[in-house]
Amino acid sequence: MPVGVMTWVFGDPFTAVKLAQEVGVRTMQLGCPPEKYYSGEELHKFKNFVKLSGIRVTMVFCGFEGENYADMNSIRDTVGFRNPTLRTDRIEKTSRISDFAKKLDVNAVAAHIGFIPEDPTDPAFNEMVEVVRKIADYCAKNGQYFVLETGQESARTLARFIETVGRGNVRVNFDPANMLYYGSGDPIEALETLNQYVIGVHCKDVKMPRGSQRAIEEVPFGEGNVGADRFIRKLNEIGYKGPLTIEREVTDLQSQIRDMTNVKVTIEKLKENLTSAH
Repeated sequence: MPVGVMTWVFGDPFTAVKLAQEVGVRTMQLGCPPEKYYSGEELHKFKNFVKLSGIRVTMVFCGFEGENYADMNSIRDTVGFRNPTLRTDRIEKTSRISDFAKKLDVNAVAAHIGFIPEDPTDPAFNEMVEVVRKIADYCAKNGQYFVLETGQESARTLARFIETVGRGNVRVNFDPANMLYYGSGDPIEALETLNQYVIGVHCKDVKMPRGSQRAIEEVPFGEGNVGADRFIRKLNEIGYKGPLTIEREVTDLQSQIRDMTNVKVTIEKLKENLTSAH
């Protein structure tokens, strides 16, 4: 379980790789950069930069113009593929991201696909199934997994959805903080339900509201309600071997580097505890 970082792009992907270097990790998930980096000279320069950095990109994350996470209604209307008016363009964009990832020799493309209905008879459920089949088939041609980020539905619903999609290359990037944020269930129980699909995780945390406090606060992993020790132990228990990818959603680069570096120390201690327990 090597430690890595999740890097949403700060205008250019070079900064994302430098962030991983600053934190001192060897793996990273890359938020998709502007399309000028998908081909030609910019792609060539970036690919060489990654190679020389010694950082392994384990996953490329899709992001779409107009996505809004301000509140649940905005998320439902704007995130991923749930909104039919946005689907076609976003499926095409995902295909281009898959091609970009292939050129970087990355075998996994991930996305928040949007709310999956809990009721499988809801027409939107089957519409989403068809979307994911289409994207998964495209990724398969590029030798890739299509990876669904957790959180916006229960683990049971997500597992049923993946089974209905019926594609062998559909997997899960498990974010325990998202499970709490969206009220989708206990992350540890969810991990048990989804374990056969998990090929990536986010080490992210949230503090749930108490008393008069109303807002959910995203905090460094280990400082919130996820239960960092419990989470790492459960991953070890289910035989997870992939990266432990730190995610910290602050916009200031220096704050990200500081928090991610501290979380790296926390995770390494938790991993040591696993070894000493044996």
